[in-house]
Amino acid sequence: MIIAPSLLAANPGRLAAEAARATRAGADWLHVDIMDGHFVPNLTFGPAIVRAVRAATRLPLDVHLMCSRPEILLELFREAGASGLTVHVELGQRVAHLLWKIRALGARVGLAVNPPTPIAAARPFLKSIDLLLVMTVNPGFGGQEFIAETVPKIQQARAWRRELKLAYRIEVDGGINFQTVAECARAGADTFVSGTTLFQARSLRRALQRLRTLARRHAAEPDAARTGAAAGVLVST
Repeated sequence: MIIAPSLLAANPGRLAAEAARATRAGADWLHVDIMDGHFVPNLTFGPAIVRAVRAATRLPLDVHLMCSRPEILLELFREAGASGLTVHVELGQRVAHLLWKIRALGARVGLAVNPPTPIAAARPFLKSIDLLLVMTVNPGFGGQEFIAETVPKIQQARAWRRELKLAYRIEVDGGINFQTVAECARAGADTFVSGTTLFQARSLRRALQRLRTLARRHAAEPDAARTGAAAGVLVST
């Protein structure tokens, strides 16, 4: 199980320090949401912020590009220190080339699906990815309430992974707390992005440990393809 604190919920004036704090607390990855004000109605971080965070931690940086033109950003964020780059299936005909470009850059390849988008839209790309991100809120802002109707998408993603004998991670992001982490783990998620629940806790370390314990306790049985080396698809720098 991977727990990835989301820097969107961290203190925006102390992001490098917050990254270091999450590292000391035992995080597995750090999740960085990049929003362009077009694909979603919000603006967040640029490559300079990712570079500053990279200098503060050796954890993998899970960079999620909620952007209308990620093709002009992939190299910039990879050079800044992104370990993985995730783009959205909603970009349509550009998706295949974007996934190829991320692979060519040597980063972990991620594909995200928004709540209103049928999970079937991701099906053609499953053999090209290392991570499938099922958004459990509508992207754009932190602190939103979990959308329970997204759980069947997680179940379908896991069913496809077993059927096709693939090893992509199933990530969830949005409203992940001490209740919803169990529901997502039972459905098949193995990578959990959590912002408010972790960064607003009195003790980040204890909150992170509790989230991980709950995810492990309620985890679905592992797929055969995810045992051994296949389960460790990860870029660390």
